Amino acid sequence: MTPHKLHSFFWPDSIAVLGASPDLHRIRGRLLHQLRENGFPGRILPINPSYAEIDGLRCYPSIAAAGDGIDLALIAIPAAGVAAAVAECAKAGVKNTLIISSGFAEEGGSAGDMQAELLAVTRQTGIRACGPNCEGYFNALGRVATTFSPTVETKNDDSRVLVSDKRVGVIAQSGGIGFALFNRGKAAGLGFSYVISTGNEADLGMADFLDYMVEDQHTDAVMLFCETVRDGPGFVAALDKARRLGKPVIAIKIGRSDAGARASASHTASLSGSHSAYRAIFERYGVIEAEDADEAVAIAGLMLTCPLPKGRRVGIVTVSGGGGAWMADTLSAHGLIVPSLSAESQAALRPLMPSYGAPGNPVDVTAQGSNTGPAMMTVMEHLAQSSEIDMLVLVTSLASETRVSLDAGRVRAVAESCGKPMTLWTYTLPSEFGRTSSAGCGLFMNSDLRNVGVSLGKLADYAEALQRTLPEPFAPVSGRLYPGLPPVVPEYLAKQVLAAWLPGAQEKLAASADEAADAAERLGFPVVLKVQSPQLPHKTEAGGVRLNLTDRANTVSAYTAMLAEVARHAPEAVIDGVLVQRMAPKGHEMVIGMVNDPTFGPIMMLGFGGIALELSGDVVHAPAPLDDAEATRLILSLKSVRLLTGFRGAEPIDLAPLAALVSALSRAALTLADQVLDFELNPVIVHADGSGLTVADALLTMKPIGSASAVRVSARH
Repeated sequence: MTPHKLHSFFWPDSIAVLGASPDLHRIRGRLLHQLRENGFPGRILPINPSYAEIDGLRCYPSIAAAGDGIDLALIAIPAAGVAAAVAECAKAGVKNTLIISSGFAEEGGSAGDMQAELLAVTRQTGIRACGPNCEGYFNALGRVATTFSPTVETKNDDSRVLVSDKRVGVIAQSGGIGFALFNRGKAAGLGFSYVISTGNEADLGMADFLDYMVEDQHTDAVMLFCETVRDGPGFVAALDKARRLGKPVIAIKIGRSDAGARASASHTASLSGSHSAYRAIFERYGVIEAEDADEAVAIAGLMLTCPLPKGRRVGIVTVSGGGGAWMADTLSAHGLIVPSLSAESQAALRPLMPSYGAPGNPVDVTAQGSNTGPAMMTVMEHLAQSSEIDMLVLVTSLASETRVSLDAGRVRAVAESCGKPMTLWTYTLPSEFGRTSSAGCGLFMNSDLRNVGVSLGKLADYAEALQRTLPEPFAPVSGRLYPGLPPVVPEYLAKQVLAAWLPGAQEKLAASADEAADAAERLGFPVVLKVQSPQLPHKTEAGGVRLNLTDRANTVSAYTAMLAEVARHAPEAVIDGVLVQRMAPKGHEMVIGMVNDPTFGPIMMLGFGGIALELSGDVVHAPAPLDDAEATRLILSLKSVRLLTGFRGAEPIDLAPLAALVSALSRAALTLADQVLDFELNPVIVHADGSGLTVADALLTMKPIGSASAVRVSARH
């Protein structure tokens, strides 16, 4: 395999420390000290004209004087000199730089100019840069500590018992949190490959490091601490590769926000904030989202120690009846199933445990009697082979400093042979002896009950995500738009823009009451009248909608009254006409929308529409494109989907037309991505009689003029 482009960054043979200092109270001094303390096996080259040597190492006056071919330069000098220092490194043949220095774009104002200058140097010279404003990295296997983090101040403890030979990598935009994940994971018995802080990501970013770790043979899972993704396509490509290789990615995403000013025009925009886009991308590619550091460590612990489950059924073996019941409640609350074992299984278990035990599930071997340990092991071995469960949890106490109810050899043998995930919960705080015993079993041990449920649930989610077939890529030809479209496009024009992807509409734009009445007679009563104006995206609020008009006279009078009310409500609004629509059959109101996310592109939104949209916000998101199968899965993931599938004896509604429309609109979203900011079809009425659906309203928002060009074609009315 060809070495990854970042191999020399993470596995350098030589490291220069610009501005090196003997003062351990300064970051430049800590960097040099920790490189040596952690046993870096390559050449260390201090660079500082003020010293001839530092702590026995020859100190060079400049990077040029140190010779060529240096793999990595650490830079922790004042921000104003960093760009010039990186340029000198490039001229001297240095391959990579890691910039600890702060005072760049994170400060705002003119400091951003220094970061732009730094980026220009990397682009012009080809040298790579991590940072600025980062905390460096730690390569645990290569003993490369290019960081001042106190979590690596002591050498890696090789005598520590790890729960698995597999290792996790950490990529964090916050150095403090990235090394905190390392610190907490290490205490939990996890092994690590790399921990890197990416800082401001002027050049190298999270996508680059994720791509490296996904391909890296030393990394079996990756944890991300993510504030924002700066390279959306590169990030998605790395996630797609991770999914194909079956390498889990665990993400903590912070900085959740809404869509800001767009919310006033579009429900889709207001319900599709930036975190919705991240969550949609995470779900598409099987990324496992964690809420906090300990949850992320617990998930990683299972990913490193367990095979993927074939289902969601969990067996529980416990020495505490209360602990077993509590575990059952917790697992059930996180989407898992704790099935009652069959009569045959219970009969087989009874002879393996005390007479006062309980052979149901949870299987309670009790903490009484001298045979607790053997009974727990025997029951564990039996359940591990049972076809009635897919996962196994052991519940015990690890508080003692002298004994546990675990036989490490038997547990490890079962865990390695049964092909099912196994984990351990101690309901007491574990002693050091208990921790060591648990690690010797090869099981990840939790003392946090909730995290057992979370991590097993996420493990099952991940297994299911890998089984899904992703939609085929869609490469659109650039879409055509109408000339002179306003920033907020009213319904009749929005439907013309989207016409190639919509079912045929029974409607007509009218410029007078008589035209409206003529159109109503041709379409067939009853009809709806809706005022059309770029200034009135929410027509109902302006009195611009009249429903269920049953004859010509009603249509004429409703037209006149409606325009009069709109004029009182919004006298400055420019009225393009009145749209006459045939009333749709009764059915369920849905909303289909799209927000063109600046990082990931078009994100589709689907939910229950009309007033329900504002009341419940029952919506789901997915990145475009979607095929019909993925669109159907999205529909079925709605909380209120039972309204469509036969609630309280109602006839189930055929979901195929709705899925086909969502799929088609996802292709529209990609086709129009250069020109359209968002669109919303609300409501889309799915007919209860099975006759299909009606797009009852539409709204489209254009990107600002100058951000994209529209191809001019003649308007069709």
